[in-house]
Amino acid sequence: MIEVLLVDDETYVTESLELTIPWEEIGVSTVRRAASGAEALAIMEEEAIDLVVTDIRMPGMDGLQLIEEIGRRWPGVRCILLTGHSDFTYAKKALQLRASDYVLKPVDDDEFVAAVSEALDSLREEWDEFDKVHRLLYSRKSDYKVLRENLLHELLLGREVNPQALSEQLRAYELSLRAGQTTLMLLARLEGRFATMDESSLELIDFAAGNIAEEVLRGQPLWYGSGPHGCLVLLLQPGDTGGEPALEQTARGLDRRLETLQEHVRLYLKGEISLSVSTVFELGGSDPGAAYRRTLGSLYAAGTGGRTVYVDPQAAASGASVSDAVSPAGDDRGSVTELMYTPPTLLHLLESHQWDEARAKISGVFDAAERAGLAGPPMYEIYLWMTNAFLFISHREGQPVGELGGEEGFDPVLARGLIQQPQRLRAWGLRLLDGLAEQTSAGAGDSRSKVVSRVRQLVGTGLDGDLSVKTLADQVYLHPVYLSKIYKAETGEALGDYIIRMRMERAAHLLKNSGKKIYEITSELGYQNPQYFSKMFKKQYGMTPNEFRES
Repeated sequence: MIEVLLVDDETYVTESLELTIPWEEIGVSTVRRAASGAEALAIMEEEAIDLVVTDIRMPGMDGLQLIEEIGRRWPGVRCILLTGHSDFTYAKKALQLRASDYVLKPVDDDEFVAAVSEALDSLREEWDEFDKVHRLLYSRKSDYKVLRENLLHELLLGREVNPQALSEQLRAYELSLRAGQTTLMLLARLEGRFATMDESSLELIDFAAGNIAEEVLRGQPLWYGSGPHGCLVLLLQPGDTGGEPALEQTARGLDRRLETLQEHVRLYLKGEISLSVSTVFELGGSDPGAAYRRTLGSLYAAGTGGRTVYVDPQAAASGASVSDAVSPAGDDRGSVTELMYTPPTLLHLLESHQWDEARAKISGVFDAAERAGLAGPPMYEIYLWMTNAFLFISHREGQPVGELGGEEGFDPVLARGLIQQPQRLRAWGLRLLDGLAEQTSAGAGDSRSKVVSRVRQLVGTGLDGDLSVKTLADQVYLHPVYLSKIYKAETGEALGDYIIRMRMERAAHLLKNSGKKIYEITSELGYQNPQYFSKMFKKQYGMTPNEFRES
């Protein structure tokens, strides 16, 4: 439905154009007429005009002034100048005012129709582009839930995202949280009548509970979503007003709003939630994953019943319930933890399909735990160490973890019994590993997947040598450019970035867990220039190696 406005103080001109031009054939539904610039503006304030055809010389407001005013007030409207004066200065001024065309009197119908048709085609193209952009924006917004959940799972399951990349993702997904800002994590487990609901119903309950949390905790940036272990995850940061309780107060059990949150869930959703509250951490790096493991361990150890537990020991002073699931267990437990997190990590072994090495790592951790006499709550960290790695790979490669077997390990109630028996937990983890290996092998016919798997194995064993895209390409008998293309197509990550990331993860481990000097670590990882190594490390972690070691 396109509307055209004809403007000329000589009314016979506009009458003639209205009657003689085949408007319907060129897609125009309505033609209106005005005898002056002022009358034209009055019509445009009332009607949705798409194209204005105006004479230049008119009493009062001339045509150039009219299209200038139209450009200011209705920038999407197309304008064509109509005049008997062929002076170039008029045409030049019309172009400056972004008029669509310039037609001379007496009007040639074919020339006029061509000018109008061209202006309308331009208008329709602009509308199509506008619609396309809005469709893309709508599609993107509809995908936000998936994108946000993917990012949340990556952070919770241990993928370290550098501050700049995390900031860009938070901004792109329209999340109000900031990378590097102090953050508090709340895990909410749905209980009572919620336990019998199907997955689609639980998604609605998660959404409703998240909205209740936004209302109760209003004034502070909040991000909520479904976590990888079936809990609702809420990330909370300080507000700008300063009127809300500090995060440290919430972490120590001094924030009565959490009781209000549970009461509102009981009142409005007719069910119970148990809450687990983390200590304060920074959003970025390895902090979210570590906080998630501790907080989830507390939640699992606490049992059910609509309770609230706190990871922060100082919460005990307020009479709050504090789980001992993450309490220290002496040097023996420290040696088990060292085995768990020493590179190559379990996550890397699973990513690179090194199944025998992953089996040896899991068995080694359980052997060390048995020698240390660990049982009960301290086994939660081993449990979370395994499930985080399996869930991340399942999430990354699109292989539902439920198809791997061992579903009892992901049920909050059944998992508590599993964790109380270390031998059952070991068998469960190895069964998951076998299921993942079998499922991956069954779909490993694609030669590109095999190449990527081999490259990851080479990277895992070659971090202390001459490691580059070229040396990797030589070992898999491919051209470096082609290898880079297929690696990026298969994983979404550039091969060079993957090499750097793995080296930086190794460097971070050495900085925290060895007494080696920075120049020794630089040399061990194959870097000749300590300044370059420091620059790359800061790009990955947002701080220099010295600052990281001292943090």
